[in-house]
Amino acid sequence: MEKSSLYEELRGNRYPGRGIVLGRSKDGSKAMLAYFIMGRSENSRNRIFSRTADGIRTEAFDPAKLSDPSLIIYAPVRGFENRLIVSNGDQTDTIYEGFQNGKSFAEALSVREFEPDAPNYTPRISGVLYFADRDFSYELSILKSDRMNP
Repeated sequence: MEKSSLYEELRGNRYPGRGIVLGRSKDGSKAMLAYFIMGRSENSRNRIFSRTADGIRTEAFDPAKLSDPSLIIYAPVRGFENRLIVSNGDQTDTIYEGFQNGKSFAEALSVREFEPDAPNYTPRISGVLYFADRDFSYELSILKSDRMNP
């Protein structure tokens, strides 16, 4: 398997969709988190990131052009205590609320499934960074359909 950089992978991909990157800086001293989105439809392309008190939220760039906010307006990044949650949909809030109620990452996600966007059935990709003792660990989840796309 040939090794390539994320930059090169994204640069050569006309539609990378949404992505999450969790990792450690090259020198190992810092946690790294990246989230990116790209839309196919006009509605999906009509969004930008805005800062919130606890993370990042998507919002309509032009509210007059927003037709259906259900799968495109959400908080992809939220902090909770010593955790940083990232996801490609509104399940960020499900995880956040689960943590508030003492649930684990997996328990919080147990009530969710892939996105209801037939025929794509976009997987729900989620991650959490746990910070403790000047170090961190992470978990990643992918909830996807077993349906074959036509």
